[in-house]
Order: sequence, then structure tokens, then C-alpha cells
Amino acid sequence: MDDARTVGEVMTANPISIVETASLAEASGILESKMITGLPVIDDAGTLVGVLSQTDLIRVRADQHLASNWRGLAVGEVMTRPALTIAVTATLNEAARQMDERGVHRLVVTNQAATPIGIISTSDLTRSGSR
Repeated sequence: MDDARTVGEVMTANPISIVETASLAEASGILESKMITGLPVIDDAGTLVGVLSQTDLIRVRADQHLASNWRGLAVGEVMTRPALTIAVTATLNEAARQMDERGVHRLVVTNQAATPIGIISTSDLTRSGSR
């Protein structure tokens, strides 16, 4: 991996986000239809408040109480918070190190207003090594 390359060069820009009050059914539908594994979660002002991943949905399914209330649950009730973020100017090595240390598959790239502007995933890092 080229030490000089930045997150901004390989991230997926303009990520699909979901509001924390959305239903899990809506979020699950977005993940499936867009063939993605996670969504930044924002509040009504557009500020990043968490991330909803397939792992979060599996956790809900594995918990009998949560699973029985699936239809009534909002994204904000089961998302991972706080969202792990990284600067657009960070190096790919920094992103890889942060993902490895925290055991996650994606980081949300935010601007100074904490608005999601991109996603850098393990897939992005893997693909960047062959470019």
C-alpha cells in the first residue's frame, strides 16, 4: 500500500445515510437493495450519530426480545455508537491501522461539521493495494 495515498482518494463518496428514527425494516431494505453492509446514521440535523451494520442486524436477530420487536425498532435503538470516523486527509495506512485496532470493517469519513462525506471500508483498502 502506498503510504502517501489518502482516504479521500479511495473512499466511497456521498454515502447513503439513514436517520436514526427510521425503521429497521427500512434500513435492512436499503442494505439489501444497494448491496452494502453498513449505513451512517444521522440525526434530523444531518449530524453523524452512529452506524448501522449487518452485524448490528444479526445481533438483533440473535436476541429473542429484540427479534420479537423487530417491526417496532428504530435504527437508533440498535446502531453502533459512536460512529468511528476518520479524516479525508488520513493515510490509507492510518485507516487500516484504525480498522484493525478497533475490529471494524468501515470508518465514516466526515467533514468538520460531522456530516458524513464518505465511507472507507476494508474492501476499499483491499482494492487500493492493487492499483
